[in-house]
Amino acid sequence: MTTPQIQPKRGIVKQILSGDSVIIRGTQGAPPPEKQLNFSSIIAPKLARRATENNEVTKDEPFAWEAREFLRKKLVGEEIWFTSEKPPNATREYGIVYLGKDFNTAENITKSLVSEGLVSVRREGVRITPEIEELSELENAAKSAGKGKWGGNLQEHVRDIKWSLENMRTFVDKQAGKPIKAVIEHVRDGSTVRAFLLPDFYHITLMISGIRCNGFKLDANGKPDPNEKLPFADEARYFVEIRLLQRDVEIILESVNNNNFVGTIVHPKGNIAEALLKEGLARCVDWSIAFMKSGADKLRSAERRAKESRLRLWKDWQPNAPQVTGKEKEFSGTVVEVINGDALLVKLANGQVKKIFLSSIRPPKEAARANDEDGKPVARPKGFRPLYDIPWMFEAREFLRKKLVDKKVQVVVDYIQEAKDNFPEKVCATVTIGGSNVAEALVSKGLATVVKYRQDDDQRSSHYDDLMAAETKANKSQKGIHDKKNVPVHRVIEIDAAKSKQYLSSFKRQNRIDAIVEFVASGSRLRLYIPKETCLCTFLLGGISCPRGARPAVGGIPASASEPFGDEALAFTKDRCMQREVQIQIESTDKAGNFIGWLWVDNNNLSVALVEEGFATVHPTADRSEYFKQLKRAEDSAKQRKLKRWKDYVEEKEDEQQKIEEDNANPERSVNYEEVVVTEVTPEGTFFAQHYQNGSKAELLVAKMRQEFQANPPLPGAYNPKRGDTCAAKYTVDDEWYRAKVEKVQGTTVHIRYIDYGNRETVNSTRLASLPAAYANEKPFANEYSLACVALPKDPEFADIALKYLKEDLSAGKLFLNVEYRPSGGLPAATVFTEENKEDIVKNLITDGLLLVEKRRERRLHKLVSEYMAAQEVAKTNHANIWQYGDITEDDAKEFGV
Repeated sequence: MTTPQIQPKRGIVKQILSGDSVIIRGTQGAPPPEKQLNFSSIIAPKLARRATENNEVTKDEPFAWEAREFLRKKLVGEEIWFTSEKPPNATREYGIVYLGKDFNTAENITKSLVSEGLVSVRREGVRITPEIEELSELENAAKSAGKGKWGGNLQEHVRDIKWSLENMRTFVDKQAGKPIKAVIEHVRDGSTVRAFLLPDFYHITLMISGIRCNGFKLDANGKPDPNEKLPFADEARYFVEIRLLQRDVEIILESVNNNNFVGTIVHPKGNIAEALLKEGLARCVDWSIAFMKSGADKLRSAERRAKESRLRLWKDWQPNAPQVTGKEKEFSGTVVEVINGDALLVKLANGQVKKIFLSSIRPPKEAARANDEDGKPVARPKGFRPLYDIPWMFEAREFLRKKLVDKKVQVVVDYIQEAKDNFPEKVCATVTIGGSNVAEALVSKGLATVVKYRQDDDQRSSHYDDLMAAETKANKSQKGIHDKKNVPVHRVIEIDAAKSKQYLSSFKRQNRIDAIVEFVASGSRLRLYIPKETCLCTFLLGGISCPRGARPAVGGIPASASEPFGDEALAFTKDRCMQREVQIQIESTDKAGNFIGWLWVDNNNLSVALVEEGFATVHPTADRSEYFKQLKRAEDSAKQRKLKRWKDYVEEKEDEQQKIEEDNANPERSVNYEEVVVTEVTPEGTFFAQHYQNGSKAELLVAKMRQEFQANPPLPGAYNPKRGDTCAAKYTVDDEWYRAKVEKVQGTTVHIRYIDYGNRETVNSTRLASLPAAYANEKPFANEYSLACVALPKDPEFADIALKYLKEDLSAGKLFLNVEYRPSGGLPAATVFTEENKEDIVKNLITDGLLLVEKRRERRLHKLVSEYMAAQEVAKTNHANIWQYGDITEDDAKEFGV
């Protein structure tokens, strides 16, 4: 290689203008100086140009694009050697570019272009030099080989450029979010570029989704004025140019803004938008970030880091939202109430209840009211109820109620809105259940809108972009609020004293009615919404007397203090019922038109539950009800445990002689054999049995329930179990769903009993789910009984043996059971017989020395007890099992001084 006369310099190729012209940056400064260099001694085919005010559109000369691309792929971004000189009277610099680290061995790019047949050697008006002769030889060789422009089919190497698109929106939809190969042709500012989409050569202007960089003010000709620029505009443009200009990228088109496309640029080395934000050279913009299919959270995070580091655009930034840290920032709790469509009451593990607003959303709002003659808004109509009369508010509340009430949620506080203009402080948070963002789900259904903030407002949801994307999707689908044609109307009837008489007979015929608890006034007074009749009513629990809670002064009526345990009873009912789906059975009304009857929540009678917990007493009129026995047992249990209002209760001793007299009045033993199958024997010696004819019904119910769970699998961990609840549980042995009752809760460990079979199990709360209402009404198929007139041995070893044989004898398939007596507050005591020869199973176990006979004084049981005593004497004589060392009853008598 001939060493040129001119001293070579170092530079970096910024851009290829054509097959014979490049722009070279210096290697110093930011941005460093630039110069245009035209290749000496060659002429490249001219590239097409778009139409301007002074020029018409032109087309490529053949191989113009290939020449440009040859240089672009080889040189852009590369450090090169170059020589340059400006001939006399010339306005341009000409020279040679060399690619390589060592100048002496570097590739002469001019020769490479000529050898590939991509340019012509300039001969006219040029002094012939050895360099020109060498280039001519290379050109002749290319012609002989038919390379490049010296080959055939030249028109195939002319681009069909689409300088504009008529229907840009359709074009975006057609691409369906798929990456398109592209080359960045020009960087207008840090967030706006021009590019060719390949291979069809669509020329587009692209605004980068999610960001905006400072740009340049335009001059009178509509071109950027270098003297009128915003801070950091040059730095942002340079930042993008050195990374993307004339680089191969992929573009994802996401939307259209005026005559520009909006989209994301995908580069193997990273996301340019995220990089600009990290350096403090760009801001996130809400309107375009909403179009992004993914990555918006990374942009927000990058901007946040730049703010915290006070980089460039953010050098004077100060946060405008109070900082929330520690336990106040993130916590979990159970939703106890939904307020309108954007606020929740969440109960924490320590019992504290917090009001939480869903961040950055607005619930459905009332339409603007017309003004009267004085210019003031017309008053709302009488009886206006926002929940039912504002379109979509009821649907929003119902969506949240069904999804959240009595469910455990995770809360992350995003910001605290300070109190102002008589409005209290608002804690705004992102609430999730099972990993799903509740606010996003609400917005996606068209049941809320997203708050639009000023660009510098930091008080917003941490998932704001997801909310914006959900709103865009809902708007496009015309869902909920965005559907202006199908607006729901709720004509809710308020049942007063007059209307209650009209509804009473109809309600009584319906037996159980589905309802929603809208408000709890006291332990036994509730406000209900009945969906089937679209009516509101006040409902009083029947069969009980419940203390009233404290009442504030309202409408001239003075405040009243709480009756003993009144506030506690209110809290109990509210905790179990508020905004829950319940069933009611209406029996009558009072003078004010309030309905009186029974209410079930999770298949538990609330009247019985209040009595059982000692909050209420049985009302004298309850003895006429079918639920009187349940109420009486519940009251006896509360008395024995001295709960609440029974804390000072002293049990009255029953007159033994009176019991004997009552028994003598009914001297005959009642025998009413029931066909049963024993499903479980407990460690205490009691057993559970199903009526034989109900076995198939139980299996059918469980099968249907499993099919429903298979079609709509419950969310693990969403159900929050409480003592006394009836729920669905996955049995550990076969991993199938059964109905169960919660007996004890210890954190995530729950003790349950399978109500259709009687067996108990301890499981994790994630194996439990809410029981669908269709399966909650059916009574348990397994009933618990005790063995009549007998008890287990006191010795643990013999007790275990007795239970072993009892289980074997009771597992013989169909058996006959007779209830002998029903102890007050205890289980029905029964005898059990085999199917074939009606053998008394209990009597056989007594004969084997495995059970002890209890001496009962009821006259009707005299014959049964005598038979059992005779069997016990046989066991004693044979020294069977517990009698192997003689009569243990005598030892017991001596031990206790009898």
